[in-house]
Amino acid sequence: MARQTVVLGAGMVGVSIAWHLRQRGHEVTLVDRLQPGRETSFGNAGIIQREAVRPYPFPRDVKTLLSVLPNRRVDIRYRPTGMVNAASPLLRYWMNSAPKTYQKIVPEYASLIQLSLKTHGPMIEAAGAEHLVRRQGWLELYRTPEKLAARITEAEEARRLYGVQFEQLDKAALAQKEPSLSDTIIGAIHWLDPWTVADPGGLVAAYAQAFSNDGGRILQSDIKSVQQMGDRWQVNTAAEALEVDDVVVALGPWAGSWLKELGYHFPTFVKRGYHMHYAPQAPAKLNFWVMDAEVGYLLAPMNAGVRLTTGAELDRLDAPADVNQLGAAEKVARSVFPLGERRDDAPWKGARPCLPDMKPVIGPAPRHPGLWLAFGHGHQGFTLGPATGHLMADMMEGQPTAIDMAPFRADRF
Repeated sequence: MARQTVVLGAGMVGVSIAWHLRQRGHEVTLVDRLQPGRETSFGNAGIIQREAVRPYPFPRDVKTLLSVLPNRRVDIRYRPTGMVNAASPLLRYWMNSAPKTYQKIVPEYASLIQLSLKTHGPMIEAAGAEHLVRRQGWLELYRTPEKLAARITEAEEARRLYGVQFEQLDKAALAQKEPSLSDTIIGAIHWLDPWTVADPGGLVAAYAQAFSNDGGRILQSDIKSVQQMGDRWQVNTAAEALEVDDVVVALGPWAGSWLKELGYHFPTFVKRGYHMHYAPQAPAKLNFWVMDAEVGYLLAPMNAGVRLTTGAELDRLDAPADVNQLGAAEKVARSVFPLGERRDDAPWKGARPCLPDMKPVIGPAPRHPGLWLAFGHGHQGFTLGPATGHLMADMMEGQPTAIDMAPFRADRF
């Protein structure tokens, strides 16, 4: 008989795991309080970031740290209560960002990123979602030659070590691709590998529909409890109780708190973020996803309008929204590209699920047979969902995996 599995969480990671397990004949129920793709996966920048082989380290140089303290930057903001609440994991994050430790983490992290396109591809095809995906890369914009040159050096290393493809654009070449940008932008890196998605939540929903069409079950209900029952598991929801062989926890920023119920205390924290959609001012048109790298926001020409996404906000998951970061980003963005009126009634707010060594947990729970964990993908859950799904399905079936999974094991904490 086929093994029965419940996957908790219908974001990109959970949907991808469910899809891969169903492809292999498992009986799978995907459970979430909302429809697939309506939480964290809904609000991101919509880039499948094959170039992102280096995770985001905690700033360590004194100049950057001092610039963060006034709490007026666009790329990173904080609230003291949030910093106190996450003090221990943030300290470990800072320690793991030390050069020697960080350089050991990068190749492990990159091994996952390198699987991103080849695992999204079959899912896009199965979902009939080609209309949402553009294969033209994205642009990283710079204002000063020195910072562009330093970034080019990093890009050349990424090309040499990890096969990342890019092109350097001077001001004239950039103007050919994006004629509506401000003259303050002096050049860019055109990352050639990544794919961009005009509706990130829509892509997750399309993957979920493909899972459903293939015989998977989607249950929209609040999760009440997860209990081990001998060699089986019972998942109690507001709608019904499910008894299964395996449970996969893919609850993104909520995974850490849920797993405490089972005796696991992972050093999770969140980086919150905001977005807003705008109409462009006619006749301006944004052709590419563009990131203002020296300021720290991104503009993306999505179906809903030009989406502005902010950098990171360090605060508690459930803290009220603070739209000042979005306002600061919007002010700068209007000076770079002619944004028109806002199209959303209110800013969207979400949270990236993070762990202090910048790598997700993917694999079996240490003390509970049949419990599997997939969370902590930080900025790259949207990019890494299908790779995680493929790897998790291999692990659950006892098959060899495409990469070494030891760096992502749960018992490293």
